Amino acid sequence: MHFISEALEDYVAQHSENEPELLARLNKETHQKILQPRMLSGHFQGRVLSMLSKIIHPKHILEVGTYTGYAALCLAEGLEENGTLDTIDNNEELVDFQRKYFDQSSWGKQIHQHLGNALEIIPTLNKKFDLVFIDADKENYIHYFHMIVPMMNKGGVILSDNVLWSGKVLEEVKANDKSTKVLLEYNELLKNDPRVETVLLPIRDGLTMSRVV
Repeated sequence: MHFISEALEDYVAQHSENEPELLARLNKETHQKILQPRMLSGHFQGRVLSMLSKIIHPKHILEVGTYTGYAALCLAEGLEENGTLDTIDNNEELVDFQRKYFDQSSWGKQIHQHLGNALEIIPTLNKKFDLVFIDADKENYIHYFHMIVPMMNKGGVILSDNVLWSGKVLEEVKANDKSTKVLLEYNELLKNDPRVETVLLPIRDGLTMSRVV
């Protein structure tokens, strides 16, 4: 779903920072070889993630939902010199694909992959995070959020992707559409939870930025 015209989207991308060459190659190979390539963050959203990370300059980043590693590499651009990025995904087939690009970047040794159920892995990470990106199964967004908030440093930022869900948040919800039901509840949670202050940005499919207070 396009919230502005494709021509305006192209103009926005053309007048934002260029997509780094490594990410352009990752982007191209994802579209050539991987199912559901629209899951990839892409040029403009990737530059937004990069800019936010550079502003925050986090020591520890957590990403829930790696896919092919595009967003992880964008977020890594803002890491402190000795910082870490932990990224979790349950798709074993993508691990080598991700690692290939991680190791070609400047942050390969700082990016730690975790394969499995994020609800089981997150509690084992003995860190306080400055930046988190949630972009995984929508049905568990609320569980991820409640699990992650106590692990955040004060002033840390939680980014949540796909919160507009192709505009379905404004439509009548079908009885079997659990993802939209959860996202509606999640958006209300972020608006009203006193532990965070939130702004929902109409970037791509909706990106919420929540600052831990």
